Amino acid sequence: MSGMRPHIRTQNIGHADLSYLLYDGNGPTIIFLHATGFLPWLWHPVARTLSSFYRIIVPHFSDHSDEDPAKGGINWLSLAEDLSLFCKRLHVENPLLVGHSMGATISTMVTALYGLQSKGMVLIEPIFLPRPFYLAQMSVNDHPLARKAIKRTNTWQNEAEAMEYVKSKTLFKSWNEEVLELYVRYGMIRTDTGTLQLACSPQHEAALFMGGMQYDPWPILPNVICPVLILEGEKSENRHFIDLTEVVSRLPQGSHKIIKDAGHLIPMELPEKTAAIIGDYFQSIVSY
Repeated sequence: MSGMRPHIRTQNIGHADLSYLLYDGNGPTIIFLHATGFLPWLWHPVARTLSSFYRIIVPHFSDHSDEDPAKGGINWLSLAEDLSLFCKRLHVENPLLVGHSMGATISTMVTALYGLQSKGMVLIEPIFLPRPFYLAQMSVNDHPLARKAIKRTNTWQNEAEAMEYVKSKTLFKSWNEEVLELYVRYGMIRTDTGTLQLACSPQHEAALFMGGMQYDPWPILPNVICPVLILEGEKSENRHFIDLTEVVSRLPQGSHKIIKDAGHLIPMELPEKTAAIIGDYFQSIVSY
């Protein structure tokens, strides 16, 4: 892993401690928010590229809250409130926001509901489910992603075995090699017996997926008044049921870009291209 390494910090927000990566540059602040079940380090190739021009903060939103997935999971609205508290404790005002998947939806919520006045946002494959989903009473077994998450393999003897496993899975086939190495290095923890387990446990990931259905974000979209660029993967499976063009139409300053040859996990597949798009967009909307 070449180039600048971030500082690893922790910030208390009253009811929890949030860990985060800090790339302490002198430019405007960007806050990066990761996808469901993932971790801040997966943003490293993107953040490293942009750190010459921005101060970058990447909080960890998979390890500070613990709820039972069978009882509704971790409400993303509470994570948005936690992000607001996090920014207040760090005295961060008017940041730029970049969110992927769950992180993109949380970015929308914190801006529309919790008074974090963002200068602009890049939302990568945000999760805005069809509205009937938010009215459904769904169990873990009924939720396709939560059901799959809670059954994940979660024990490996060492990093080599873990790497062999992830490379065998379709989910990781198109990932950038450095991002894949970061996932195995930082997305797994060593147990007392010496084996490796996922840092975000299957139960916790399922709780995050279930929590994404607890609040309908569609009505708050017109309240997001800053410039917003939505990125959508050309090959994303979400295109079949998430209408991001409709999302853009409800944003006062929304725009939309299809990323060719990419799926849902754009930052993991194309980190260099992701960094270039973010840099160009923020340069076009921010006065230094």
